[in-house]
Amino acid sequence: MGAKAAIQVNAYQILGDNSRPGFPFLSHQKRQKSHLIFLKLSQRRHEATELLAGHQPKLQRSTHVHATEVEHVFHMKGGNGETSYAKNSRLQRKAILETKPLLEMAIAEVCMSMTALPRTMVVADLGCSCGPNALLFVSEVICTVADRLKTFGHNPVEIQFFLNDLPGNDFNHVFRSLAEFHMCMAEEGSAEGGDQLPAYYIAGLPGSFYRRLLPCRSVHLFHSSYCLMWCSQVPEELLEGKYVNEGKICIGATTPPAVVKLYQEQFHRDFSRFLELRSMELVPGGQMVLTILGRKHRDPRTGELFTLYALLAQALQCLLLEGRVEKEKLDGFNLPLYTPSVEEVAAAVEAGGLFDVRRVQLFQSNWDPHDDSEDSNAVTGGARESGENVARVTRAVLEALLVQHLGECVLDELFVVFARLVAAHLEEEKTKFTVIVLVLSLREGRKEASVPRAPASVDGHAHAKMRVASEV
Repeated sequence: MGAKAAIQVNAYQILGDNSRPGFPFLSHQKRQKSHLIFLKLSQRRHEATELLAGHQPKLQRSTHVHATEVEHVFHMKGGNGETSYAKNSRLQRKAILETKPLLEMAIAEVCMSMTALPRTMVVADLGCSCGPNALLFVSEVICTVADRLKTFGHNPVEIQFFLNDLPGNDFNHVFRSLAEFHMCMAEEGSAEGGDQLPAYYIAGLPGSFYRRLLPCRSVHLFHSSYCLMWCSQVPEELLEGKYVNEGKICIGATTPPAVVKLYQEQFHRDFSRFLELRSMELVPGGQMVLTILGRKHRDPRTGELFTLYALLAQALQCLLLEGRVEKEKLDGFNLPLYTPSVEEVAAAVEAGGLFDVRRVQLFQSNWDPHDDSEDSNAVTGGARESGENVARVTRAVLEALLVQHLGECVLDELFVVFARLVAAHLEEEKTKFTVIVLVLSLREGRKEASVPRAPASVDGHAHAKMRVASEV
């Protein structure tokens, strides 16, 4: 036996021999258990890879959006191409900039609450996605903390960022941008007269925010923008075919009341669960800044985002008439989406008893992210151009789900038709999204975290008396 072979055999014998003193390795039974876990994980990774690649494993024939499928399939369009989220996320960027004053106030209050030394602020961005907006948020936090420390002369703070999104998110795109980001931040520090910026560290955190993500009492600031209107899944009764939302992909003007109620209850369960989990992870004195695409009117069927997606459903119907989409696939395709009213969000917060609403803000944002005008009568640049802009944004968000259920070959044609329908709509009515911003803090004297039951009757007209610590 050669020397190399002998070394390999001896190494194997040492690692495999649990009877020798001084080598507390796993028992045979535990090794078998860990091996089985490894095999299960390998199989799940293989299935997830096939899903992300657009292939459907034999056990994944359903056209419905299950909870596990949302986690493995749903993500913004990765990369840096013309249809990528990175190139088509101006709508979301405008929301971050609009909420900057509220974010700055939340950061200032968190800094004031941090008295223990050494001071490390932990910040988690939930639903960070893969475009430049993730690092825009990071830069806003760094600069705000730096200004706060410079003004009040507090001891230095280090910041640990966790960028969270579902596993299919293109985290690599964010990571590849870090070198340039670090250079920009260093230049920012130099421009301020030296090394004035706090030390910061950035890590990716894949996983659903409808599950635990971080240790108890470890996070000082949670941020989430344009994510919480996405539910963990389509309501179970729709998945099982007990109810049908025929001809639509989410709530629409003619959606049956029973289906509307299912979506409301699904949102209530998910949002309540989200609050419960974050209450465990947030430190006393910590805060959450949540930006949610909502709706202006109380009737859930009149939501502005639902109006937009009704046009996408019309475009799909056009392809159905041309034989480009199968009716069975279209009827079974429902988005895990619900845009709440501010009353519904407040009711969920109050029912949980875990948080106080410190501040609440509503603002509107044009469908076309490139239209910055306040004019409510006409779109800037013309309806046709706006229709194309809206189509690109929508495609960057929904492409992964559409490919999984309808196939990739129809996408280009689908969004050409969709752009025309949006343009025709905007010629008649300039529509805007309604955006809800909440700043929450842990409620003193709260009970143990628990998920409150959904109300017996949820009709979209419920009002809640919010406990407001301060308002802007």
